Amino acid sequence: MSELEGVHYERRGVAALVTIDRQHRRNAVDGPTASALHDAYRRFEADEEARALVLTGAGGVSFCAGADLKATETFQERLMAPEGPMGFTRLTPTKPTIAAISGFCLAGGLELALWCDLRIATEGSTFGCPERRWGVPLIDGGTQRLPRIVGLGRALDLILTGRLIDAREALAMGLLTEVVPPGAHLQRALALAEGLAHFPQETMLADRSATIEGLGMTLAEGLALEAAAGPEVFQVGARGAARFAAGEGRGGAGTGA
Repeated sequence: MSELEGVHYERRGVAALVTIDRQHRRNAVDGPTASALHDAYRRFEADEEARALVLTGAGGVSFCAGADLKATETFQERLMAPEGPMGFTRLTPTKPTIAAISGFCLAGGLELALWCDLRIATEGSTFGCPERRWGVPLIDGGTQRLPRIVGLGRALDLILTGRLIDAREALAMGLLTEVVPPGAHLQRALALAEGLAHFPQETMLADRSATIEGLGMTLAEGLALEAAAGPEVFQVGARGAARFAAGEGRGGAGTGA
């Protein structure tokens, strides 16, 4: 395990596990912690054997309560940072990312969760943008990622009112991928990472990239982007089709992660 400023980085099988550990501040992030998160992100990207990143918060009480409003001065130099104030929120990873959430997932903490591709949360978790009360803006991607995930109407509801929602409502609106019993969030996220790692990576990563990058394009542009990846992954697909033709995977065996 590598311990940075308020951040733990370790490998758990195929996953790079990044843990925010400032439990005395409900895992709120200050400037040095944001820099440590950026370092962890770069370490993950450089590790070819790390197939997915799992982001979580220590202690189980809070995933991340956002930026530490008692240490706002430590963010002054990060406001226009190309990687994002909270560490890496203006960057797009090349591999899958999963948020393992327990407890409070608020403000900038919600933006960190939205940065992830998938979000696993415990039944008692809470989500929202309570920074609305203090006039603190969403500057870590929340105004862009939230409507892409839950739709414009639901996103504006949360962003404008600052109201808090529970895991059940978050799942119903599509904010969460899955809700699990208390204490099971990390185990499930790591298992999900292992499941993703067992799929042919070239095709999965190409499909992931086309999905993310094509979202803001016209349909014609998006279809062209999707098609452009075809030649690179065709051989992988051909080998997979041959396995299916030989009898592997019948009845839906092996689907899901």
